[in-house]
Amino acid sequence: MRALLISIVLFVALACAAGALTSGSGTASCDIGRDELAAMAGQMILVGFRGLELDEDSPIAQDVRTGRVGGVILFDYDVLLKSPVRNVQSKEQLTRLTDALQRMAPLPLLVSVDQEGGKVSRLKERHGFAVSPSAAELGRGTPDRTQIAAASLGRELAACGFNLDFAPVVDVNVNPGNPVIGRLGRSFSADPTAVADHAAAFVRGLHSAGVLSALKHFPGHGSSASDSHLGLTDVSATWSEKEIAPYRQLLAHGLVDVVMTGHLFNSALDPKHPGTLSRSTVQGLLRERLGFTGVVVSDDLQMRAVADHYGLRETIRLALTAGVDVLLFGNNLDYDPLIARKAQSIILELVDSGELPCQRILESHERVMALKAKLAARSQR
Repeated sequence: MRALLISIVLFVALACAAGALTSGSGTASCDIGRDELAAMAGQMILVGFRGLELDEDSPIAQDVRTGRVGGVILFDYDVLLKSPVRNVQSKEQLTRLTDALQRMAPLPLLVSVDQEGGKVSRLKERHGFAVSPSAAELGRGTPDRTQIAAASLGRELAACGFNLDFAPVVDVNVNPGNPVIGRLGRSFSADPTAVADHAAAFVRGLHSAGVLSALKHFPGHGSSASDSHLGLTDVSATWSEKEIAPYRQLLAHGLVDVVMTGHLFNSALDPKHPGTLSRSTVQGLLRERLGFTGVVVSDDLQMRAVADHYGLRETIRLALTAGVDVLLFGNNLDYDPLIARKAQSIILELVDSGELPCQRILESHERVMALKAKLAARSQR
C-alpha cells in the first residue's frame, strides 16, 4: 500500500512538473510558486552526513523532513576525522538508518552508496557483507559471472534500503598506472567492448534486485595520470573517443539509469571548464550526441578538482547550466552540515537573478521524478 501511495504522489509531482514545463517561458519568470520551486530545487541535491542513527534534530533530519534534499550518500569511513565509523556499522543498523530517512522524507529518497566491489566498497566484510570482486577481477571472467556477482551485491544493497549504486565504473583502462582507476582495479578492461559487456551485465544484476545504477565517470577517467579528488586532472593529451563507446553501447540497450560526470579537464571538449561544469561535455556530448535523456549526477563537488578552483555559487551555476540534474556533496572531503540549504538557496537566487532559466529546474525535476517513479514501480513487483 505504501509503495502504491508513493507511486501516486510521484505521478502527480511528475505531471505538475510537466505542466509547468509546458506552460513556462524558459526565462527567469516561473509559472509556479516559490515554495514549489524550492521543493524542486531540493530534489536536485544529494548529500552525505555523519551518524549511525538519525537524530531528529540534526541538520540532515531537518533537510530530509523539509524536502531540502532528494537523496543521501552513505560512507563507511570519515575522511576528515580519519575515523572508521561514519554511517556503516552492520546490516541491521543500516536498515534502521535508511528506513528512518525514508519515513521522514516527503518524497522517496535516493539512498546511494559507492559499492563497486574490490577496493571501492563502503560495505565491508567487517560490517557483515560478502566480499565483492573488483571490476578488474570480473573483467577476466565472463559477463554471466559479472551479472551473478552484481545480483548478489544488489540483493544485499536492497535489503539494507539502498536503491542507487554509484557503479559500475565504465572507464576504459587506457592507463594501467592510473592512480585512481587502473591501479585500484576499478576498470573491467582496456577494451571498450569488454567494458560495455561487463557493465551491461553488472547493471542487469543490480536491476534484478531492484537497485538502480550510475555509470561513471563521464566522459572517461581511464586515461588520467592523477586523482581528481586531490586536484585538477587534465586528460587533454590522453583521452580519446573510444572512452565513450561503453556509454553508447549501454544506451543502445536501454541500460542507463544515471550517468555520473567526472571532474576531468579536456581542452578538446571544453577549453575552460572540467567535465562536470562543461555544457559542451554534458549537454553537447552526453545529451545531444549520445542521446541520453535521463538523470545526470555530478561527482562529489567538494573534490579538489572543483573546490580549489570554483566557489560554491559558481560551481552550482556552471553545473546546472552544463546540464547536471543532481548536485552531489559527499560531505566527507569537506564537512558542512548546512550545505543542502546553501545549495538550495543558491539555486533559487540563480533563478531570481536570471542567471539560470526556471526551465532548467523544471527539466531536472522532471528527470528526477521519472527516476523515482521507476523505483516505485519496481518496489511493487
